[in-house]
Amino acid sequence: MSSNGIQSVISDSNVVTNHPTMGEPFGKALIELAKENDKIVGLSADLAKYTDIHVFRDEFPDRFYNVGMSEQLMMCAASGLAKEGFIPFATTYSTFIARRCYDFISQAICEHHTNVKIIGGLPGLQSGYGPSHQATDDLAILGAMPNLTIIDPCDAVEMMQATKAVAEFEGPVYMRLLRGNRVPVVLDQYDYHFEIGKAKLLRDGGDVLVISCGEMTMRALDAAEDLEKEGIHVAVLHSPTIKPLDSETILAEIQKKPGRLVVTAENHTVVGGLGSLVANLLVDNKVPAKMKKIALPDQYLAAGTLGTLQDLYGVSTKAVTEQLRSFLK
Repeated sequence: MSSNGIQSVISDSNVVTNHPTMGEPFGKALIELAKENDKIVGLSADLAKYTDIHVFRDEFPDRFYNVGMSEQLMMCAASGLAKEGFIPFATTYSTFIARRCYDFISQAICEHHTNVKIIGGLPGLQSGYGPSHQATDDLAILGAMPNLTIIDPCDAVEMMQATKAVAEFEGPVYMRLLRGNRVPVVLDQYDYHFEIGKAKLLRDGGDVLVISCGEMTMRALDAAEDLEKEGIHVAVLHSPTIKPLDSETILAEIQKKPGRLVVTAENHTVVGGLGSLVANLLVDNKVPAKMKKIALPDQYLAAGTLGTLQDLYGVSTKAVTEQLRSFLK
């Protein structure tokens, strides 16, 4: 590993990337923040190793709480800690957050606007273990909850920047987690700086505008480079904050080049995520645009090798490239 923490490119059944990678960006960022702020604490529902908060636990054992396999209890405990002035980061899988903990997040956290940071591992299609581990609906489920800010980072660079921003933000946050030893490093090439509530244009192009979030931004950028060689010019607008959506920037980019195809790309079901939000935005503002969606289908997904599943369900770089090409025919 190099001195900046970036290690060489690795691709296996759990990681599908051609980019350099970094290990545990969330956990490492949280450690640095906790050194400066003794109010930051960590919680896990017996999944510390699988949400990268184990590195925080090892550095600050007296500021870490494992509540066991009781995610609902963890949300209530986090709310209590927040009411006492702490900044709790509550971590578990996104499936448990969205489905198992909904009522507890609503009643104990969001209704009272407590300063809890909820971090969800394995969002969307990031696991080959089938529907129990694939939180393909978390943005739709949690997006309807008042007072909750929702963030979907693209890579290790943004994961670290967003963790800092979330810690400084006052109020409940749900952030999708990019975790493990091989989180891709992409946005360092674009002089990027994360801001809550802001979408940013990473590259311009006259044929297609891709509005993307999370790791789909990485794939959209890769697809844009491939299509550039064919004379197809793809713009990529990264929208990491799902709620509140940066409506002003999105509308401005769409209207900047009338007639350009608009495509949303997300690691989430086609129902109720970024694509639905952008479509609503166009209708509400009476903006005429031809729009397509790249997203997971409205169904429970299969188990299998992650790369194979990403190809199958249309969210790999290869699949994104093929879809963008076909949309223009």
